[in-house]
Amino acid sequence: MTLSTSLSAQERNLNDSIVFAPHITVHYAYQFPGGDLAKRFGANSAVGADFYIKNRKNYFFGGDFNFLYGNKVTEPGLLTNLMTDQGEIIDLEGKPAELLIQQRGWTATLNVGKVFPVFGPNQNSGLLLRGGVGYIQHKIRIEQQINDLPFLRDEYLKGYDRLTNGLLFNQFVGYYHMSSNRLVNFVVGFEAYQGFTAGRRDFNFDTQTVDNDPRFDFLLGFKAGWIIHFYRRQGPEFYYD
Repeated sequence: MTLSTSLSAQERNLNDSIVFAPHITVHYAYQFPGGDLAKRFGANSAVGADFYIKNRKNYFFGGDFNFLYGNKVTEPGLLTNLMTDQGEIIDLEGKPAELLIQQRGWTATLNVGKVFPVFGPNQNSGLLLRGGVGYIQHKIRIEQQINDLPFLRDEYLKGYDRLTNGLLFNQFVGYYHMSSNRLVNFVVGFEAYQGFTAGRRDFNFDTQTVDNDPRFDFLLGFKAGWIIHFYRRQGPEFYYD
């Protein structure tokens, strides 16, 4: 059996029918915050992976995980109790400290969705609508560069990191592409997250406050991913001997 015959048989199968297709997607997203999240962070990136099963009615079932990271932190009052009148933090040697302050977090969701084949190369491609529920967590990452700052280590650091987590809802609308020769498969679209969260630290050392009020954390971003499908072997005529 030749490769051209194999690919041609696969193309006919995808063009003529909706196939069962478990798949993994590796994705990247650029996101903009809203609600209470915008008071703490700027735009962020998200990288992750998901696993879905697409059945023969073009319904999707599965979940995804994202690692969130960003460089813009705008949290009011952060580290103010450690600063001099000049806005510097002094280490044990009397030198101005150099700190790297960043956003870190993650999301995990379980989702359902469907592809509507209103456009695309075959009945397995088209408009993808998906939504689900999950969990979000984020915090401020404070990293010492070259200074000795024992008051920003271990348990002390928890008094500044603003650890926050809670229930998450998400929605996705975009284009799902499953090429007829099965070589080029991708998904692109817009995704929104709504997090109903709260601070999880007992006390913020810098603002001298308890930060456990309910929060609404919103994210909206553009997402793109490369898809790897796992196909069921359909008989020796599709493969080399």
